[in-house]
Amino acid sequence: MISLERLGRSVTVPARAGPATGDGDEDVPAADQLRPAHDLGHLDRDPPHDATDQLRRAVQASVGELFSEGNTISILRNGVEIFPEMLEAIAAAKRSIDFVTFVYWKGEIAQKFASALAEKSLQGVKVRVVLDGFGSLPMKEELMDSMREAGVLLEIFRPVLRWKVWESDHRTHRKILVVDGEVGFTGGVGIAEEWEGDARNPGEWRDTHFRVEGPAVLGLRAAFLTDWRDTNHMLEPGDVESGLPATPGDVDIAVIDGSAQIGYSDAERVMEAVTLAARRRILIQTPYFNPTTEMRELLVAAVARGVDVDIILTGPHIDKRVSEVMAEEMYLPMVANGVRVWIYQPTLMHVKAFLVDGVLSLVGSINVNRRSVEKDEEVALAVLDRETTRQLERHFLEDLQSCLPAATDPRERPWGRRAAAKLLRPLIHEM
Repeated sequence: MISLERLGRSVTVPARAGPATGDGDEDVPAADQLRPAHDLGHLDRDPPHDATDQLRRAVQASVGELFSEGNTISILRNGVEIFPEMLEAIAAAKRSIDFVTFVYWKGEIAQKFASALAEKSLQGVKVRVVLDGFGSLPMKEELMDSMREAGVLLEIFRPVLRWKVWESDHRTHRKILVVDGEVGFTGGVGIAEEWEGDARNPGEWRDTHFRVEGPAVLGLRAAFLTDWRDTNHMLEPGDVESGLPATPGDVDIAVIDGSAQIGYSDAERVMEAVTLAARRRILIQTPYFNPTTEMRELLVAAVARGVDVDIILTGPHIDKRVSEVMAEEMYLPMVANGVRVWIYQPTLMHVKAFLVDGVLSLVGSINVNRRSVEKDEEVALAVLDRETTRQLERHFLEDLQSCLPAATDPRERPWGRRAAAKLLRPLIHEM
């Protein structure tokens, strides 16, 4: 066993062991070597008494007043929970379905969604679908054909081969489903077999999605309409004449439309603002880690003023090896300044969560990387709710038990990875 000493607190972690993956320099630990618990003692610290007001003001200062009251939010963990809820909502649709996604690949779940959307269209429900031109490349053409033949209004967001070549690098990375203007879903999940199951092995990815009811659904639909307009469709009377959703709960949610633009998006400003406002802890989960210089500096500054910062990143099963190399380049100086970074071992960890002081959860499609805040269309929910945040903190701690600590000494990196990092530097804004 090794003992990590960070900011005067000892964390016991398992030593590296296990068979080589064959795709990189890391070893994957055997299951019994992940059993010793990582104890983040700071999770027991109560939030400051005024944390809710402080974080609300931080969000308002960065993007204006976007919070709506009276919402409910449900946390769905992994495909085993996410897909049944989404398909059930589609089956219950009576008037409209609006759906946009970056990833639509292959597998049984891809067929199920295409069939469900086609069936509702045949029943007279208005179904609008936007698929990203790059993210949907692996999708079978016959699935698109079956939906269109059933009357689904299906559009491709910025096809890869088009005359507006300057737009080809700007994708929609959103994952939004809105049913009847009353129920909304967003998060990290794509429509592909990789997300099926319960993250039990490398073939089942770890992810989190959210079901929302209440006024915040209007914000999700507005984000969908941004992409719908980009495919040359006008808004319709039904888009502006629908009534306000009911207020079934007591959760305050702000929908952040992270649209690509010159400079950083609203989502980046919100992350910066809540980092500045944090006084106890920041917990981050992201599969791809390439934060802006400003974001890195703010996280290090948070540690310097006594805030605990823990980050879980995807490990040996990452689908983009260059992203792993870039992440190491970004986090090594941060680790040297007290930020704790953990590497998730069992499968690809695709969760996007930014949790602050046990009170605020920033969740949705946004990765903590430059592509998300500089290039792509994104959406995030800023959720001011202690119970939601505490539940996500519990999930973080559970995921932590399947992590190893990140390397702390740059000299331990194989020379090939150091060389690759230098070669990738010119592409830093693409990752």
